[in-house]
Amino acid sequence: MQEKGLLIVLSGPSGVGKGTVRKEIFSHPDTAFEYSISMTTRAPRAGEVNGLDYFFKTREEFEQLIEQGKLLEYAEFVGNYYGTPVDYVRETLDAGKDVFLEIEVKGARQVRKKFPEGLFIFLMPPSLTELKNRIVTRGTETEDIIHNRMLTAREEIEMMELYDYVVENDQVELACERVKAIVTAEHCRRERVEHRYKKLLEVE
Repeated sequence: MQEKGLLIVLSGPSGVGKGTVRKEIFSHPDTAFEYSISMTTRAPRAGEVNGLDYFFKTREEFEQLIEQGKLLEYAEFVGNYYGTPVDYVRETLDAGKDVFLEIEVKGARQVRKKFPEGLFIFLMPPSLTELKNRIVTRGTETEDIIHNRMLTAREEIEMMELYDYVVENDQVELACERVKAIVTAEHCRRERVEHRYKKLLEVE
């Protein structure tokens, strides 16, 4: 029987560096995770590629997918939708491969209800001051949006209890190592592997 893969959910407040950490993890040739690309209705940022960073959809297209039940999770954040295509995730897990999701906090809460056995990691900034600096440094947000993002970030940090682990993104390389170490440990968790090894007792 094919063992199911592990659903890895990386989430955290906007501006914490989820995308940067995810890109660093997947830049290593030994990374065996399958990345589930999210869909969004926001405009692409400089350097972002459709089908690589996100699937960029119109609001109408996105709402059709919601009606069809084609999203594992979705959320509206600062006026834009974000979501995860459900079919790809289920098929990949059933094939025994780990699926890596990088999503917003509200979306992670939905996934937790549908996949309680998943691995949920909260990426935390070193401080709120540093978080604001990172958002401002992007140079893509107005003062009003920055203010709203900071208010939302406080609310999201209070939802940390929904997660299994917390990783501080003080340095990208260190954050990546922590995430990978957590995944390795989860694959060795007794509840996940004991059925496999108990079969050894059946061999005469």
